[in-house]
Amino acid sequence: MHPTSIVDEGASIGVETRIWHWVHISAGAVIGERCSFGQNVYVGNDVRIGNNVKVQNNVSIYDAVVLEDDVFCGPSMVFTNVYNPRSAVNRKSEYRPTLIQRGATLGANCTVVCGVTVGCHAFIAAGAVVTRDVKPYALIAGVPGRQIGWMTEGGDKINLPCEGAGEYVCSRSGARYELLDGFIRRG
Repeated sequence: MHPTSIVDEGASIGVETRIWHWVHISAGAVIGERCSFGQNVYVGNDVRIGNNVKVQNNVSIYDAVVLEDDVFCGPSMVFTNVYNPRSAVNRKSEYRPTLIQRGATLGANCTVVCGVTVGCHAFIAAGAVVTRDVKPYALIAGVPGRQIGWMTEGGDKINLPCEGAGEYVCSRSGARYELLDGFIRRG
C-alpha cells in the first residue's frame, strides 16, 4: 500500500493486493487477493471485488458494483450507480446494481451505465458506452455499445458472426468455442 493511499478502517483487502498512489478504499469494500489498483482509484462502500482484478488509473467504482474474478478495468473507464442523477434530488435509495462477470475486460474510457450485467469474458472496446446487458464473450463497441463480434477467453477475436451457428478453434490456446442460439459456449 502506497503511503498516499487511504484505506478506511473496516475495508477487507485480500493478500498480495497492491494499492498505488492516491487510492481511496471505503470502509465497507470487500476486495479479493492479488488485485491491483492504479493511481487515483476510488472504491465505494457497497463494492465487492473478486480475485486477480486489475483496476487501472483514474477509475471510480461506486456503490452497487460487483467485479468478479479476473476483471480488467482500463484507464479512466466509468461506472455509474444512478440512472437519472440530479443534484437537487437524493437518489441514494435508487442505486442500480451492476455486475461484471469473471474475466470481462472494460476498455479505456468506456462507460458502464448502472443496472447492467456484463457477461463472463466479454470485451468492451475503448470509449464504448454500455447501456444494456452484454452476453458472455461478446465484443462491444460504439456509442451506444453494440455487439460487433466475439472474443476468446485469451482476448483474441473469434471469427464467427454475431448470430447463427458455427464453431471456432483458437489458434493460440486450442480452445473450442461454439456459437448456438446467439450465444458462445466454450467446448
